[in-house]
Amino acid sequence: MKNIIPSVKGTREFYPEDMVLRQWLYGLIREVSETFGYQEYDGPFLETLELYAAKSGEELVKEQSFVFEDRGGNQITLRPELTLSLARMIAQRQNSLVFPARWWSFGPFWRYEKPQKGRTREFFQWNADLIGSDAVQADAELVALCATFFKKAGLTGNEVKIYINDRELMEGELEKSGFAKEIHKQVFKLIDRRDKLSLQAWESFVLESGFSPTQLDAIKELIQNKELWHSSEKLTQLFRILDLYGLGEYVAYDPRIIRGLDYYTGIVFEAKDCGEQNRAILGGGHYGNLVEDVGGEPLTGVGFAMGDVVFPLVLESYGKLPKLDVQPAKLLVTVFDDETLPAALAVCNRLRAADIPVVLYPQADKLGKQFKYADRCGFKGALVIGPDELQKGEIVLKDLATREQTSFLNEELEKKVAEWLAAEKGS
Repeated sequence: MKNIIPSVKGTREFYPEDMVLRQWLYGLIREVSETFGYQEYDGPFLETLELYAAKSGEELVKEQSFVFEDRGGNQITLRPELTLSLARMIAQRQNSLVFPARWWSFGPFWRYEKPQKGRTREFFQWNADLIGSDAVQADAELVALCATFFKKAGLTGNEVKIYINDRELMEGELEKSGFAKEIHKQVFKLIDRRDKLSLQAWESFVLESGFSPTQLDAIKELIQNKELWHSSEKLTQLFRILDLYGLGEYVAYDPRIIRGLDYYTGIVFEAKDCGEQNRAILGGGHYGNLVEDVGGEPLTGVGFAMGDVVFPLVLESYGKLPKLDVQPAKLLVTVFDDETLPAALAVCNRLRAADIPVVLYPQADKLGKQFKYADRCGFKGALVIGPDELQKGEIVLKDLATREQTSFLNEELEKKVAEWLAAEKGS
């Protein structure tokens, strides 16, 4: 076998069986997003590094972005996320848009990470944002959108959970514990690393970062307080609203949820698999200054992002991955010989005109070989127009599962095929 040139590390190839799953996911995302009244949009795949440098955080810019210099000497990156592009797009038309604006997108992104199960360097991502409202109801709506998506996909609150926290609440607690305001972001980064390390490794990391044992104890006490949310009017209201949505089983408070991106300023949340893997599925939160930071007028927003790699793995682990049909056509139109080819083509044209997908076998060949091809491709039936059928003005429909054959008049083609397909779908 000849050496095949490999694909670029961390990229993905979508064979038909993979593509049909991607399209199903896209369809579900569209359905749920539009149910909440969100409009679809997209941004550029290429951006200047400058867009991310100030607000996304050092790790995303220096370690995870695919960066190159264009011919003009500008630092360009394949987009690692979409929120800042969204903020710029909003700023550009801020005076003509109606707020609050509800936008969603599903497209490709790139991050230079170590490829592993559930993580690739190239991925598709669902983004949804509500721009122009500072109300707790806006935060609750985005969380409800996530929970509704999980519910539509067949997952329960015991299988996935959306964990919620508030950065403002955490900043207030840090101040009470004597942490200076200028080091709050550094503390947040330490908290964000907690789930990525063992307890011992994390404690060592905190101490090596210049914090004292007393400060370490204060941080540990803070992130272990699961009842802290009761002291927050905002979080109390948020959970009450989510109960009114009927989605309370999907949410919980967790003080360790902080989100690594620097632009979050309020409510933050992450959805995780409740199973042994404890995989992060999506994350988002409230940002107060992004539109202003990219040149617009002050405007708040809340949004989240979900990659397409982990979610199917979660569905699979719970036996809830949908059974999808890779083959869009259910019928193969056979070609008996060159003399019957015009009749076979005519059958294809009529069925396609009736919005019934069919495949025409590419050449005259033995029927047994054509039936075998149909079986392997996943067709449910085959249409045969041989010399005898042509003479009698008939068509034969062969059910490939039962091997039963049905004959009908040529003029009954669309009606008979539609009836057979309906019966096939119902069985």
